Amino acid sequence: MAADKEMIREIVEKVLKELTGAEGDFRKEKDPSGILRVCTETVKCEPFAGAKGVGLKDVVTLEESPHMGAGVMELDHTSFEWTLTYDEFDVVIDGILEIEIDGRVVTGHAGDILYIPAGSHIHFQTPTTARYAYFTYPADWQQQ
Repeated sequence: MAADKEMIREIVEKVLKELTGAEGDFRKEKDPSGILRVCTETVKCEPFAGAKGVGLKDVVTLEESPHMGAGVMELDHTSFEWTLTYDEFDVVIDGILEIEIDGRVVTGHAGDILYIPAGSHIHFQTPTTARYAYFTYPADWQQQ
């Protein structure tokens, strides 16, 4: 009987994953047309190597979107330097996102969209916390 319960549990988990689009630690739904819906409130960011107080999670695969990348990033009372080799849009979900460039600071609040062109040398920062969605072109931003 125990094996039957285990088998049923595995089947139920598999069906739920297929129905809800659960991707490990967040929910994603894929329409047969290819349209994706990512539930950003379910995305759990992972620590970003070498940057204290920074977490991120890519939310689309290169197979799903070979041209554009997307993910969620969180900052917690931190700043980190970065040079973009790709174009990026950031949509602030919560908190305050500051982008420092050439001694100036561009500030984004919840609902704001920020564009950072390729080649920009910046500091991502926040005086408190920030959670934002990022969209990159090309998709494979980590290989640029």
